[in-house]
Amino acid sequence: MTKTTTVDRPTGSVGLTLRLLGVIERVGNRLPHPFWLFVILSGVLMVLSWGLHGLDVSATSPADGKAVDVKSLLSGDGLTMMLDGLIDNYATFPPLGVVLVVMLGVAVADKAGLLTAVLRAALAKVPTRAVTFMIAFTGMVAHVASDAAYVVMIPLGAIAYRSIGRSPVLGAVIAYISISAGHAASPLVTPSDATLAALTEAAAHTIDHGYTVTPVANYYFSLVSSVVLSLVVTVLAETLLSRRMKMITDADGSADGDDGTEELPDLSLTTVERRGLRAAAGVTAVLIAAITLAALPAGSPLRGEHGAVIDSPLVHNIAVFLSLLFFASGVAYGRVVGTVRRAKDIPGVMAQGISELSPVLVLFFAISQFLAYFKWTGIGEVMAIHGAELLDSSGVPLPLVLVGVILVVSVMNLALTSGSAMWALIGPVFVPMLMLLRVAPETTWALFRIADSCTNAITPMSPYFLLCLGFVRRYRPQAGIGTLISLTLPVALSMLVIWTALYLAWFAVGLPFGPGAPGR
Repeated sequence: MTKTTTVDRPTGSVGLTLRLLGVIERVGNRLPHPFWLFVILSGVLMVLSWGLHGLDVSATSPADGKAVDVKSLLSGDGLTMMLDGLIDNYATFPPLGVVLVVMLGVAVADKAGLLTAVLRAALAKVPTRAVTFMIAFTGMVAHVASDAAYVVMIPLGAIAYRSIGRSPVLGAVIAYISISAGHAASPLVTPSDATLAALTEAAAHTIDHGYTVTPVANYYFSLVSSVVLSLVVTVLAETLLSRRMKMITDADGSADGDDGTEELPDLSLTTVERRGLRAAAGVTAVLIAAITLAALPAGSPLRGEHGAVIDSPLVHNIAVFLSLLFFASGVAYGRVVGTVRRAKDIPGVMAQGISELSPVLVLFFAISQFLAYFKWTGIGEVMAIHGAELLDSSGVPLPLVLVGVILVVSVMNLALTSGSAMWALIGPVFVPMLMLLRVAPETTWALFRIADSCTNAITPMSPYFLLCLGFVRRYRPQAGIGTLISLTLPVALSMLVIWTALYLAWFAVGLPFGPGAPGR
């Protein structure tokens, strides 16, 4: 007898969403790899710049009143620029050095086991009533581990829920939603902050060549967002998702269970691991205290002109200090638990971390060339000037413009799930355009954080959507894509609405989005 696996097929709005996502999935699957996508876009840009140059398309810069003309890449100057700049475009690509430096430190903390131990410790001894919030908030903290957060947190969420007698499927889904839909909200500065800050700064240079955007420029907003979104996930998990999970269970008359093929690890830490965490915490505290003391004197080299703290080498080079903190705490933890035994092993660990970045480094090559070409042609600046003039003359309220951008990018995020790739593509247009409408680059970056996050949880284009589905099927083999989306969709949409409302309130009050960032 053949066993038939049933997959729920939601109707109504969920069913419509599933059909729409199916179309997006099929279209998205036809898109080339992001590397080739940017190579193709570079080719399109060549033809477009040639056509616009031939039509004498230009704009008048509001900054100095000078004409900005579109230059053709298919000209002698354009071909010379592309050839001469090939190496420099890549070597001087802003995110490249920042990401490499940060990952040198993060790799040591990760390979030593520190990041996993911190996540397990956060969930090990949590009161039953607080488990949901702690899974959600720990998911926000886990962003510091980049993509490894999914691999670590999804099974940990399942274990935490199973340990208190609740559905492990729901625990896994809560962890997944917190990491994916809350991708850009964290109480910590993450490696992706360094990448996106560099891209934002590069886009801002279209209007202001001296503008600086640091990795902490959105920290205040990100910190508050992580708490607010954790509460949103908790409320919906305890009400709507719990009822939805009961409906799924009642519909097929089965309870969640293990597949019996693998025993997931326990959350509790060993005595040695706890000692390692104390050592890591001690080293981190000492380093922070040392940096703080070094920056206290008004004449400290860590301060900026006239003793400035925000506009200073300390803040501008925060990526270096983050790497140092990860490195030192990782070594301290590894020495205690035995994962880092000898000093000569550390360079190998760092090299392994960098090698895992190789797909990103390859992608950066294609992106760096495209952005250099785009900037040289002047198309981005012309688009930004005309776009700003159109919006300014249309009379559309600025908050509606910001919401419109969020919605457009959120839809784009369903198909193009790489945040750095998407921001590299649209940042050079949106950042300068909104700068001309008196919106600071840091404020536009905060807007992108929302749009780049919430729809992550509902797109099958994300490999981590399928990863989560795999963990869900471990406990509920009959679960399908419809099962997962019926659990993630309400939370993702609620997070989008509430996070956008938080952003608009923040913007209206004029609060700074981070250290050194203007209120608007």
